[in-house]
Amino acid sequence: MIARTWHGRVPAAKSDAYAEFLDKKGIRDYLATQGNDGVYVLRRIENGVAHFLLISLWDSMDSIRSFAGQDVDKAYYYPEDKDFLLEFEPNVYHYEVLNFGKPAKSHG
Repeated sequence: MIARTWHGRVPAAKSDAYAEFLDKKGIRDYLATQGNDGVYVLRRIENGVAHFLLISLWDSMDSIRSFAGQDVDKAYYYPEDKDFLLEFEPNVYHYEVLNFGKPAKSHG
């Protein structure tokens, strides 16, 4: 299993609206892609800025390519992101998932 991580920063005043956008657009697209095994959305608000960390789980790099395109290390953005994000981080990061403990329960 592969974890793909992305980080974005949004003004805190827009964080609830961005979370709703993520739920209705981005997360649904992740989950609709064959080979996606789920996604976690983490949010931390600090000094007027909301940090979003998305951790999506995938069965292979080919599955990630079907979502993100050939350059899997490049962040994938939607046109609407310009209404929320303070910057566009260029890269995402991939990690091999090592299951040393009990897997998290799905809240699907």
